[in-house]
Amino acid sequence: MSRIGRAPITVPAGVTVDVAANNVITVKGAKGTLTYAAPAAMTVSVENGTVLVTRPNDAKENRALHGLTRTLINNMIIGVSQGYAKKLEIVGVGYRVSKTGKQLKLELGHSHPIFFDETDMVTFDVPDSNTIIVKCIDKQLCGQIAAEIRSKRPPEPYHGKGVKYEGERIRRKAGKTGK
Repeated sequence: MSRIGRAPITVPAGVTVDVAANNVITVKGAKGTLTYAAPAAMTVSVENGTVLVTRPNDAKENRALHGLTRTLINNMIIGVSQGYAKKLEIVGVGYRVSKTGKQLKLELGHSHPIFFDETDMVTFDVPDSNTIIVKCIDKQLCGQIAAEIRSKRPPEPYHGKGVKYEGERIRRKAGKTGK
């Protein structure tokens, strides 16, 4: 039995979890609402402030979906109650970020600035000109937007310039050794 899949999920105060027909799970909290269509084979039940996910048998596909379904529901509950954030750092001379209104402006050494727009799910926080904080209630979307921002100028190994995640170690290479 899956250790992750059989662990119950405790629902914090202020969060409601509803299971509708066709295993459509709706989680509502202070930060917003998320929905997820769980696989039909999984049985999701909400009892006494806990959510339990069970599988019908030990078939390979059901074993794979058991822990996944439980983790996705848990991520939704954490997202609507606390939210998720990814912090990005910009390293390099002349590289900077600014926010005007609901638009993020990146200047990363290209001939043009790069813009990202906020949505109702994703917000950007810019504490200084070299730091971006991507905030979202959906964990997957938060990571996806952070990865898209990073892909505009990934850190390079010779000087370490570019957009990197907070705490990311850049493997540095030695340059050419002249004669």
